[in-house]
Amino acid sequence: MPGVCGLGLLLALLLLPMDSASRPDTVFRLNKEVLSYAAEAGKAPLQRALQVTVPLFLDRSGGVFQPTRIQILNVDVSHLRLTFVANFGIRLLAATNFTLKIFRDPEPLHLLLPTALLADTSVEQGSIGTPLVSISSCFSIFDKAIVFDGRNSTAPAMLAPLQSHIRAVLQSKLCLRISNLVQGLNVHLGTLIGLSPVGPESQVRYSMINTPTITNDYISLDINAVLFLLGRPIVLPVDTTPFVLPQHVGTKGAMATMGLSQDLFDSAIMLLQKAGALNLDVTAQLNSSNNPLNTSVLGQLIPEVARQFPEPMPLVLKVKLGATPTVTFHTNNATMQLQPFVEVLAPTSNSAFQYLFSLNVVVNLSLQLSVSKVRLRGTTSVLGNVQLTVASSNLGFIDTDHVQTVMGEVFEKPLLDHLNALLGMGIALPHVVNLQYVTPEIFIQEGYVVVSSGLLYQR
Repeated sequence: MPGVCGLGLLLALLLLPMDSASRPDTVFRLNKEVLSYAAEAGKAPLQRALQVTVPLFLDRSGGVFQPTRIQILNVDVSHLRLTFVANFGIRLLAATNFTLKIFRDPEPLHLLLPTALLADTSVEQGSIGTPLVSISSCFSIFDKAIVFDGRNSTAPAMLAPLQSHIRAVLQSKLCLRISNLVQGLNVHLGTLIGLSPVGPESQVRYSMINTPTITNDYISLDINAVLFLLGRPIVLPVDTTPFVLPQHVGTKGAMATMGLSQDLFDSAIMLLQKAGALNLDVTAQLNSSNNPLNTSVLGQLIPEVARQFPEPMPLVLKVKLGATPTVTFHTNNATMQLQPFVEVLAPTSNSAFQYLFSLNVVVNLSLQLSVSKVRLRGTTSVLGNVQLTVASSNLGFIDTDHVQTVMGEVFEKPLLDHLNALLGMGIALPHVVNLQYVTPEIFIQEGYVVVSSGLLYQR
């Protein structure tokens, strides 16, 4: 729809339902730098909206009513400016030229009518808990018309009442068209309320929890993100500290600045754990070259394995995440810690698996974050050595130092591949249909993450 371009780019970012019982874990700011981009993109839809029909003018200059047809040939929005109005909303100021054709005898008359449009748009909470944008005030200011009749002559006698007729029509219709343009955004916003997929059985829903904070420099939205697994929300402890994004963070001059709290990442990691997505089986084929995951290699370190399995057999590692992984943010540094429980199994002659021993493992990871289009993605790498301790054993005493090298080698790469595949799918950030984040920069702060980005709207 026409109204979602340009001017709609700015207002359509207010897309999220309200929930006053929630607390924010994401803060989204549109900075004043986005306004020039939105204004430039908004010229075309505004021009289309202002292309109104002018009814017949009844000319009485000759003593008899003569209907005169008037047509708007062109609407040119030569200048469109958007500004934030503190504690209110957005102000629109447009310089517009209307080119009109007056059908008269013996030849048509052409007029150029310069017009200034001023409209204030408020942002409020609707009755159904969605953002409601509306025109609170609107004015049309007309300059003196320029007449082009092909002979540079003075205006005909009917010109004054004709201009009054045109101005009266435009006065009544232009603000209505602008209001309809904005009202159309509300319909569009309502269609965007829903769930964004995270995985096959999980989703995320963002909701704006209070009215926006508006200054002369930005409009800020407090947003709550709820992740769902099989339709049930992931609930964190309620004693966490409310997230507040400091005033001056991110890249100066960025169109958008987003603060992502520790809670958001904790919810995402808990979702992966509850879904069992972090669990994996590490298996190996016996004939794989340079494969240490078999009873022959393990038997060289643990004599009881060699005694029970004189013939080489492939091993299976069953990796389960009992404890919830933790993500920690310090300035310029993001880390993750996993504490998987690993069972080592070997196949028996009847196709069953024999339990050999189990390990408690601690893996410290460096976490790198990136944004692609509208999704936040992550990759990890191991920090230091994988720490192993024997939890239990059916093989008697096991010297951890003997199995550290082998188990770390066969365990580390599959775990990283699996984890990075999950984090690489990413999670959708708050966004509008057809809107993407471009040239994003990520800053790791103490306890939260900042994303500074440009915006690109594509139909």
